[in-house]
Amino acid sequence: MIISPGCATPPPAAELTRARRSGIWRPLLGPCGGVRQAHGVIPRQRSGQRPRNDPAQYDDLAGQWWEPRGAFAMLHWLATARAALVPPATRPGAVLLDVACGGGLLAPRLNGTGYAHVGIDMSASAVRVAREHGLRYALRADANELPFGDEVADVVAAGEILEHVTDLPAVVGECCRVLRPGGTLIIDTIADTWLARVLAISVAERLPGGAPRNLHDPALFVDRTALVAECARHGVPLRLRGLRPDVPDALRWLARLRADVRMVPSRLTAVLFQGVGTKNLPGERG
Repeated sequence: MIISPGCATPPPAAELTRARRSGIWRPLLGPCGGVRQAHGVIPRQRSGQRPRNDPAQYDDLAGQWWEPRGAFAMLHWLATARAALVPPATRPGAVLLDVACGGGLLAPRLNGTGYAHVGIDMSASAVRVAREHGLRYALRADANELPFGDEVADVVAAGEILEHVTDLPAVVGECCRVLRPGGTLIIDTIADTWLARVLAISVAERLPGGAPRNLHDPALFVDRTALVAECARHGVPLRLRGLRPDVPDALRWLARLRADVRMVPSRLTAVLFQGVGTKNLPGERG
């Protein structure tokens, strides 16, 4: 199990007090008074590179989060596609929980949607960057045990996280647990297929805009059938669609003629895909 290293870093006291009063924040008990402390650190490989899926890579690349042509360029494009799936807030004080918020890339894309945007990430450096870029409620926490009460979020966005977790049912279960009935679950991740292993590892890790080398472990790519079944078990019927970069945009981006790349829907879910589902109301079946 991948768990958050070190102690939780809560937001300033006044903000934490407001979050507690609102019922959003439910701190986990641990030796640091926040999220549980890590039991160890993944060692570096002899070559000097970190092993695949080592969370410490995000600390190594902390300065890259907001570089439009940096190591996380594609995460900006994916954040835009994810934000497009967020429905308008339907009540005052509606909450959007951003699981694995990273450097807060979703924050500017949610302006004007009416949500209180709460982000969690296991990387202390990512949480710091997220706060610096407008994500006011950014907490250091573990997606395996979200530090929130049941049914508190109107939207749960879990973008580019499921392909990094070792316990998929636990993380999916937590995302569904904190989601209100009638609320929306939004996911984007990488499929467990040979095509995804070729494109996301062998190709993308060698291309500008692709994932940094060793960021992904193909052994953790997501079984789409298992994901849909797990969400359904928690009362969230999930619909999948493929996602890919717009080819003309990508070519123009590579030629430095465009600032970003649009991600467009695809029938093929065998590489990148999105999932959207609405949590059943009491007594309702998907």
